Amino acid sequence: MNNRCILQIVLLLCFPTTTLSLSYHLLRLQQSSSSLECQKLLQQLNGRPADCLSDRMDFKIPKEIKHPQQFQKEHAAFVIYEMLQDIFVIFTRNFSNTGWNETIVKDLRVELHQQMDLLETTLEKKLGEENKSWGNSRTILHLKSYYWRILRYLKAKQYSSCAWTVIRMELFWNFSFINRLMDHFQN
Repeated sequence: MNNRCILQIVLLLCFPTTTLSLSYHLLRLQQSSSSLECQKLLQQLNGRPADCLSDRMDFKIPKEIKHPQQFQKEHAAFVIYEMLQDIFVIFTRNFSNTGWNETIVKDLRVELHQQMDLLETTLEKKLGEENKSWGNSRTILHLKSYYWRILRYLKAKQYSSCAWTVIRMELFWNFSFINRLMDHFQN
């Protein structure tokens, strides 16, 4: 009888870990697919980077985003969520000078929103109250500053076509960083 009880307790303790691991694996697969779709949509937006070389700028993406090894799964998910949210906000700005197909921009925003919804659900389940405290972390503050520099640049360049081309390329690379962060979901 004691062995049976111990086995049930062990199974009960292992089940949430297995469930957690599977949900991160599923999240990683869905996010990877969605991230690639966002990159494809960004590539479909017209604008030649070679024509805008004089407008290029280093927005200084935070170092911890370039080298995400220190993040735990939950924190990597939170950082990805913040990045997606800020990218979404950028694409709500005035892009009328670009000549971009509005349907592509709308599809991009829908894809970003779906990613955020999926992450938000996962974060609420996994982090609960810790989620709120991590929002004030140094990494998140660095990210907010980074995206604020991007928005400030767009405004200073009066949302010109070249400014948007530069931003489009910068945000394209953001998805490479997001993919690296998603690799933490494997562990």
